[in-house]
Amino acid sequence: MNEKVRLIIADDHVLVREGLRKLLELDDNIELLTVVGDGQGAINMARKNSIDIILMDVNMPGTNGIVATQVIKREIPSIKIIALTIYEDEEVMAMVKAGVSAYVLKDVAGSELIDTIHRVMDGEIVIHPRVANRLIEEITRSEQEQDGVKLTKRERDVLSLLVKGNSNKEMAENMFISEKTVKNHLTSIFRKLGVKDRTQAAVYALKNKLVTED
Repeated sequence: MNEKVRLIIADDHVLVREGLRKLLELDDNIELLTVVGDGQGAINMARKNSIDIILMDVNMPGTNGIVATQVIKREIPSIKIIALTIYEDEEVMAMVKAGVSAYVLKDVAGSELIDTIHRVMDGEIVIHPRVANRLIEEITRSEQEQDGVKLTKRERDVLSLLVKGNSNKEMAENMFISEKTVKNHLTSIFRKLGVKDRTQAAVYALKNKLVTED
């Protein structure tokens, strides 16, 4: 008989953790070691225990799932990470680059998540179909390069909305992403453009024709 899959859950939402706990307890081949509420907790547990898989929420307070995955895969590459998110394109590329073995949405059926866990243990890479479409678009879409500035399409979309005077909340609603993701994009845009605030970014974008006011 195969050994049980030793697994932990890292998610800051109590209801999600408890729902996952009850689901995993239905599979006799999975041993749930513990649940933690943030990325640092996952890192700590990974360092102290023999773990096969971590179900990792992408967005958590403090140390998020991206950073936690990077640290864990660097220190203990044998641990497999399954990314969990409610968004189809929320930090997909970042998590894939960090080394996740699977990327699934939280609305996935329980049986499908269980199947994903076992497929990952067998060495497969599992990406939710809707997420895979976003990932393919991200990979195949070339970055725009003007005046030595490289912006991804998402960053260009955010910059365009910024020039039009949209608030972070309005950008999030327009692009169907979280305000946290908008802030992350803005931070990256400011860094790439070498500016300090929204006004400077808008002026730079218009001056260098990165976007238009139309």
